[in-house]
Formats: sequence, structure tokens, C-alpha cells
Amino acid sequence: MSFFDDPLMPFRFPFMVDAFLIVAMIAVPAALLSCFLVLKGWSLMGDAVAHAVLPGVVIAYIVGIPFIVGAFFAGMFCALATGFLQENSRVKRDTIMGVVFSGMFGFGIVLYTKIESDVHLDHILFGNMLGVGRADLITTGVIAAIVVVAIALRWRDLMLHSFDEVQAKVAGLPVRAIHYALLIILSLTIVSALKAVGIILTIALLIAPGAIAFLLTKRFETMMMVAAAASLFSTFAGVYASFFIDSAPAPTIVLVMTALFIAAFVYSTRKAARLSASAELR
Repeated sequence: MSFFDDPLMPFRFPFMVDAFLIVAMIAVPAALLSCFLVLKGWSLMGDAVAHAVLPGVVIAYIVGIPFIVGAFFAGMFCALATGFLQENSRVKRDTIMGVVFSGMFGFGIVLYTKIESDVHLDHILFGNMLGVGRADLITTGVIAAIVVVAIALRWRDLMLHSFDEVQAKVAGLPVRAIHYALLIILSLTIVSALKAVGIILTIALLIAPGAIAFLLTKRFETMMMVAAAASLFSTFAGVYASFFIDSAPAPTIVLVMTALFIAAFVYSTRKAARLSASAELR
């Protein structure tokens, strides 16, 4: 069955409908958060926390508790450990994050190889979007709603904190509380995406939408809307295309996002060149 025979074929299968639903729930909170990560220069933090949840997932399996609990606490431990080491050493943040997340990721791999598990490592790393159940949809939906509401209520404070922490402190904002709130939101977002797209490909959802929007607009409110639209389009298009080309949905989503980023880059570069040429003519 090809696209031309029946374009609506993917929507006739319950597992595909569930895949569309879960990526839609993940796309918006991840896109909104990516705007703050891009502005704050925390893209590597998203990478670090996403990798660091692996030992939490494995330990949760050993103890017999939900994976999302172990993943959340592992992510928070990575973020807090990074902050502690940065404040008590001369090493820069990006170096510390590289050491912490690679160490935790390695620890998670070692743990995984030492236990007998029916959870395939590929599903942890790359997700199992086509195998999500109702419980996964409910859990992801609740977490996504919490993240979106939190950002909607405090986006101005988060924006000022992302632009300039010193100015935020002068303005009387609780900078440390906002800092840790952002880390908690980041960990929750990663946990919500864990089942669908896995650890590694979550990174693209936390970086690419904000980067695309940053190239296309200069107003933060517009940036958030463009990021959300780009994320929703990429996730839907990726899942839809994967059905017809017989590929894994998560990598296909990343390819669509990469194509959008390249298009945004070309557009913004040409626009800047036209504006420069117009200014010279004047």
C-alpha cells in the first residue's frame, strides 16, 4: 500500500493513532522548553540529563518501581551534581556536564549488561513509539500538561532568567529557585518523552525546535509559537512518513526537524544578505 493508494491508511491502525497522540503531547512542552535552553545556552544540559537517566531506568527495573520515577531522580541527580561541581571547582560547566553524563551513561550500560531484563536496550535508547499503551499516554499527557502550565504561568520570569541572571536577580526574582525549577521541568519533559522517542532522540526535541524558531524570529513570544509549530509538524510528518517508507518513527522525526533547521538557516541567511545589500544601497 502506497501513499497514493490510501493517504489516510496510517490513521486506520490503533497503534499508529497512539503514536500520533503521544508525539503530539511531547512536541509542545519540549518545543517550549527548547526556547529557554537555546537562549540560556543549556543545549548540552538537555543532552546530559537525557543520557543520565539510563541508570535510573535500570535501577527502577531492579527495584520494581515505574521507570519514570528512576529516570526523574537520575536526571535531577545529574543536574544537581553538575551545579555542585561547577560551584566548587574551576572547571567550566560544559566540561563538567560531559564528565557527569558520560559517567552516568556508562554506569547505566554496565548495570544493564549485568541484569536479565525483558526491556530491550534499543527501546530505552531509541524509544518504542509504536508500542505505547494507554497507561503511557495518560502518564505522558499528565506530565506534558504540568510542564506546559508551569511554563505558561512563569514564562516571563524564565525568559529573563535565560537572558540575564544578573538582571533577574536585580529585578528581585528568586534566581536559584527558578534555576532548579527549570531543571525539574527539563527532567519531567525528558521523562515524558522517554517511552516514545527514547533517551538519545529526546535531545533533538529539546534543541531543534528552539533553534529553528531562533533563526526565524526576534520576539520571544513568537519564538515559542514557531517552535511549537515546527515541533508539531516534524513529529506528525515524521510518524506519517515512517509508515509509508517503512522506517522507525523517531529517527524520521529527527530527519524532518533537521530539514526544517537547514531550510530556516538558508532562509535567515538570505534574508540577512538582502537586508545588508539594501542598507549598502542607501
